[in-house]
Amino acid sequence: MELRVLEYFLAVAREQNITRAAEFLHLTQPTLSRQLSDLEDEFGKQLLIRGKRKVTLTEDGSYFRKKAEEIVTLAHRTETEMKNTDRTISGDIYIGTGESVSIRNIIRVAHKVQKEYDGIHFHFTSGDTVDLVERLDKGLFDFCILFGDIDQSKYEYITLPYTEKWGVIMPSSCELTEKERIETKDLWDKPLIMSRQAIQNSSFLKWFGQKPEDLNVINTYNLVYNGTLMADEGMGYLVTLEGLINTKGTNLCFKLLHPEQPLVLSIVWKKYQTQSKAAEKFIERLMNVISN
Repeated sequence: MELRVLEYFLAVAREQNITRAAEFLHLTQPTLSRQLSDLEDEFGKQLLIRGKRKVTLTEDGSYFRKKAEEIVTLAHRTETEMKNTDRTISGDIYIGTGESVSIRNIIRVAHKVQKEYDGIHFHFTSGDTVDLVERLDKGLFDFCILFGDIDQSKYEYITLPYTEKWGVIMPSSCELTEKERIETKDLWDKPLIMSRQAIQNSSFLKWFGQKPEDLNVINTYNLVYNGTLMADEGMGYLVTLEGLINTKGTNLCFKLLHPEQPLVLSIVWKKYQTQSKAAEKFIERLMNVISN
């Protein structure tokens, strides 16, 4: 199984057409078709369903596509890193993060690094903890920015000097907006819109004071913008972090939840992982900013 053949397969999966993929790859259609057939023979599995106008993936093909993308990504990153020298540092830094206004501080550090090394490029991906950690473990992220406790047996980490607070977004017409202080227990009997991460987090649930099965969670989200749309439609009360959504001038309002529960942020990376020179420069600058 050669890297170029994986790239051929990914091009066909992306274009959903062998002719278009062959044009993109500057290959003849028969050559590309033969390479794909050889790949299927190598695994003894059908990866593609060849229709008259469209190529679709089989179940095995979908699984293989995900793995092929991971392999190709890691191969290209390794190649770039090996070409770096001490005088010329370049490459890509992949960072997975939850949604937080504190990420602006990380982005400022990234900006400083790019001013010094214009060959370094940053790629931020938002998601919840489960998705982010899975990709970190596979080597697809250099770093993740996570909330709460860290598995110290698996990861190196730096606790960041930033915290976030939980609150609730709701229509301005809701009765709770008239309360000077909203407590978590005020939401126990309300229809809730919550992140998947929150309802799977024991620390959050302990603070909230209820078990998941005792809460009326009508909808979940992994990116808060979609949750805001649900709240704006009057579907429920959106539990989220402070500062992510500006409700000024809208039909919504945000209020902090009490007792306040500050969330600590950490930047983590895999233990015993050899960092690229670009990643080393980034973490070095971040530690300088924190110490100052």
